[in-house]
Amino acid sequence: MKGLRPSDKPMQFSRSLKRFLSSMRPERTLIGLLLVCGVCAVAMTVVGPRILAWATDTVFEGAMGRQLARDLPEGLSAEAAAEALRSAGEHSQADMVAAMPGLLVGQGVDHQKLAGILLAAAAVYLVAFLLGVIQGRLMAVVVQRSMRRLRSSVEEKLHRTPLSHLDQQSRGDILSRVTNDIDNIAQTTNQTFTQIITAALTVVGVLAMMVSMSWSLALVVLATVPLSVVVAVFIAKKAQPHFVYQWRTTGELNGQVEEVLTGHAVVTAYGRQKAEAERFALKNAEVRTATATSQFISATMHPSLSFLSNLTFVLVAVFGALHVIAGGLSIGGVQAFLQYSRQFSQPLAQISSMMNLLQSGVASVERVYELLDGPEEEPDQPSRPELVPAGLKGRVSFEDVEFDYDPEQPLIRDLSLVAEPGQTVAIVGPSGAGKTTLVNLLMRFYEVTGGRITVDGIDIRHLTREQLRSRMGMVLQDTCLFTGTIEENIRYGHPEAPEEEFLQAAGAAYVDHFVRSLPEGYGTLIDDDASALSAGEKQLLTIARAFLSGPEILILDEATSSVDTRTELLIQRAMATLRRDRTAFVIAHRLSTIRDADLIVVMDAGRVVEQGSHRELLERGGAYARLYASQDSVNTDQSEPS
Repeated sequence: MKGLRPSDKPMQFSRSLKRFLSSMRPERTLIGLLLVCGVCAVAMTVVGPRILAWATDTVFEGAMGRQLARDLPEGLSAEAAAEALRSAGEHSQADMVAAMPGLLVGQGVDHQKLAGILLAAAAVYLVAFLLGVIQGRLMAVVVQRSMRRLRSSVEEKLHRTPLSHLDQQSRGDILSRVTNDIDNIAQTTNQTFTQIITAALTVVGVLAMMVSMSWSLALVVLATVPLSVVVAVFIAKKAQPHFVYQWRTTGELNGQVEEVLTGHAVVTAYGRQKAEAERFALKNAEVRTATATSQFISATMHPSLSFLSNLTFVLVAVFGALHVIAGGLSIGGVQAFLQYSRQFSQPLAQISSMMNLLQSGVASVERVYELLDGPEEEPDQPSRPELVPAGLKGRVSFEDVEFDYDPEQPLIRDLSLVAEPGQTVAIVGPSGAGKTTLVNLLMRFYEVTGGRITVDGIDIRHLTREQLRSRMGMVLQDTCLFTGTIEENIRYGHPEAPEEEFLQAAGAAYVDHFVRSLPEGYGTLIDDDASALSAGEKQLLTIARAFLSGPEILILDEATSSVDTRTELLIQRAMATLRRDRTAFVIAHRLSTIRDADLIVVMDAGRVVEQGSHRELLERGGAYARLYASQDSVNTDQSEPS
């Protein structure tokens, strides 16, 4: 898959973010509660500085009242004291005193009033804390429920994605989208969603409080906002393509690691460890560079906005002092205003510090939605049970079938072939002749581009994929086992099979003897690699699985290609039993394994060039005879002593 470079254009940030937020709509009730908690918590936080301003004014009024008692009679109110000071020519001090309505000459600090104010402040901040805890809990529930739905959507999408599309993708990159990217989305949402909401509400609440206290000082604070927005938008646009590139390269790196781990034996056998390590180092360096670049660009936002915040703080301190001298604001009011200036700029700084997370999360959102928006299998036609008899006879007909992976390079043209019920049809030919493609068309892993395939006269496109595939069994060249017990692997196609049928299938596939020799028997745990079993034993397990599923049509794709001669004989005996009374398609390179087939079809370049029995084709002296002779010559050469 081609990686997206920083110069390439990523998906639209706002569109992807809006789409993701709309996917959280099922949690709107919890989100509503979360918003209510956020509003209440912000209200408590915004009111806090105003309450503390009252406490500061109470302390300052008490101290000022004590100081004025040296020059003025005790008991004078603030208004009377201000008049007395003006009469004495102390106009600046008089303006300050006039702004202290609670001042009483000679009276010190009212400790009871101060204690009440401080208790009120503590209560306000405690309530804000509790609401924040509740908000965090609600956010965790909302995020995890949303991620569960997203993972389910991706899982369902993968089952609907055509094999032709998956074959063109890196498995590691797909896994990275399903795991790393979704985890990144969850982390980003959990860390940024509530903070952004809280930040926005705080800006509105603080602005309202500042305007109510002094609109002129509020304008000083607002003066730097446009510049902050310009800086934030500029840096965000610069960083976003690099975050997209970061996650693209991470997916490519995961794909490379998966390849090397899967082919570890091959890498070791060919002595390619150093080469693979160098290839990994190059890709790892690419990931490091992409990550460092995106993080650096995004990280410049916080210091930039912090500088503007500090500039605002200085301006508020200077103009606030002038307001106090002019009597337009109390000392406590200036203190509150300084706190509000911080509270106003802090949300902007928080948002800036979260932008790297947010952009990284949206980059992952884009990658996951790119997967979800990928192509899907053509929908099945409406199910028509009347077309499907209780049991298929198994007559399979390819009628003028055409297929190509690439329209510029046709693969199969005008292919016609009939397999009668109960026949074993062997398909042979050189690599690339179209043998496996033929089977993929029969299973509807791919759709024919011309002609049709019928089963008992029914066009397979008139059957649902489930109806078709439930009647078929498949044994592949590459054994596919799943993490679980041996019994669970055999029962994979028919979990509810009675014990008698299970043991009969195990016996018919010649697995019973070697499985019972294992310490845990059928309860032995294996994984997808099943390294404790030989290649032949793993293949016999897949044959037992096919036995138990009881298919009407059987497909064997190079089922004996990776086993020894003795195991091959066991498999051939098992195959003979399994093929009995079933239509079977056998793809084989070793022609010695299909000599007893009812019909041998020779393919070359997507066409059937010969058909007949083993004896008939040898007597004909055509392509099959030449292919058989070449293999017989190779076998003879290998058997001669050196």
